[in-house]
Amino acid sequence: MKITCAAPLTPAQRRMIEASSPGAEVRDQFCRSADETAALMRGGCDVLLGFRIPDHPRAIAPELKWIQLLSAGADRALASALKDDSIKVTTASGIHATPIGEYIIASMLAYAHRLHIAIRAQLKHEWIRQLAFAATLDELRGKTLGVVGYGSIGREAARIAQALGMSVLALKREPDRRADPGWVPKGLGDPEGRIPERFFGAGERLELLAASDYVAITLPLTPHTRGFIGARELAAMKPEAYIVNIGRGAVIDQAALIEALGAKRIGGAGLDVFEREPLEPESPLWEMENAILTPHISGANRGYMDKACELFAENLRRFHAGIPLLNVLDPELGY
Repeated sequence: MKITCAAPLTPAQRRMIEASSPGAEVRDQFCRSADETAALMRGGCDVLLGFRIPDHPRAIAPELKWIQLLSAGADRALASALKDDSIKVTTASGIHATPIGEYIIASMLAYAHRLHIAIRAQLKHEWIRQLAFAATLDELRGKTLGVVGYGSIGREAARIAQALGMSVLALKREPDRRADPGWVPKGLGDPEGRIPERFFGAGERLELLAASDYVAITLPLTPHTRGFIGARELAAMKPEAYIVNIGRGAVIDQAALIEALGAKRIGGAGLDVFEREPLEPESPLWEMENAILTPHISGANRGYMDKACELFAENLRRFHAGIPLLNVLDPELGY
């Protein structure tokens, strides 16, 4: 078997992969583009591990049987015509649970304690200890977190939120199916779906939004989720509510969000993803005091490839044993 890794491997990561596929030929290279990945695949490729998938991959490597994505989101892979191919595709869903779950809570804490305001003041050498400022500070205990998209990331955010004394509400495509079928490291998340006080379906999102003090958007981008949060949904939120988006920028109508933030119809927003990336320099979001922005880095961490290779190694064992793989992509659902 020839395994092509379009990302560099450490010796420990290579050993992990080779132990799950004895005798395999493993080639790895940092590929900056789909074209570079295609060039690497031309040397022979039964299994591909990577971020950037070239168009029509089987035309490049006729023996290709399976692609393990290094991302949880599959919108870019689907755009490369994978849905028209017979190649099995699996995602890296689950490996981001810890970093992005922590990021969601960190963004909420920063907003509640107005750290973003304090940092701006620090840069201007301003001492802002006034009663008016102190009166805006808050705590998360006793508040309600609404999680829109109760996958591995949303479940880990819910676990941490519960530990901080928050109540949790959850929205998912099939609210009666509460267990998490995907890969999640032991001890993380909410595998059985026991944390939320109530589950909501997609058609009940206004009710969830109206009941939440904080909202975490963890949805993938699919035809069903594009513009899922628009002007109507933002209008349903509490005036002091804070929304965090770590899914994809186009899940929220960005123009409607900018308008809601500017008019102070919601309290604030923490955004790691945007409709267009990089965020254009002229966007009003840069100057909004009630917005906390980061450049699509919520899932980044030093141990990213370690967790990705752990998942890949488990799927390699399953592949050789002929048992179902974890995180198989459903092209119709988009995840």
